[in-house]
Amino acid sequence: MTRTVSFRRMADGTRADYELLNEYASDFAAGLPARILAGLRRLDTSLEGYPVSRLAHSLQTATRAEAAGADDEMVLGALMHDIGDDLAPYNHAAIAAAILRPYVRDEVTWVVAKHGLFQSYYYAHHLGGDRLLRDRLKDHPWYAACVRFCEWDQASFDPDYATRPLDYFEPLLRRIFLRSTSDHSIDSSAI
Repeated sequence: MTRTVSFRRMADGTRADYELLNEYASDFAAGLPARILAGLRRLDTSLEGYPVSRLAHSLQTATRAEAAGADDEMVLGALMHDIGDDLAPYNHAAIAAAILRPYVRDEVTWVVAKHGLFQSYYYAHHLGGDRLLRDRLKDHPWYAACVRFCEWDQASFDPDYATRPLDYFEPLLRRIFLRSTSDHSIDSSAI
């Protein structure tokens, strides 16, 4: 039988209650890689209309990032960049960045968070939009990194591209999502 806390309001919790919850949270966090892999697999049957599935697109982006010499954290960012598509199609980049934030450096989080805006460079003008919106961030130190990321991203709809399978990236994903984080208890950016 699962132990539960003694409170019905958080303000009434005891040290023992919060130690118990911390124990359960640690155990739950250990299952994060499996849940992320399941989320990536769901991209195989999501948004239609592209010549490859969203999963194949994500794998292709990660494969291109690795081939270009990106480090492990950026490769993971490339793999994960569209994981939010299923639940947040209009702000999927923010979802992906939030998942990555405690585990990767700020540059990777920023690139993933901004990739949607930067990608509009390739299509916004076809829909009456401003393809140069990203240029408002031209002075940002990670601007060039996001442009480079989007070069991989925008080219990753090719059904003939030799793409690594999800199993290839699984050890990298598990290693990064199982390491200690410095930001997993309280997100100070929200304060």
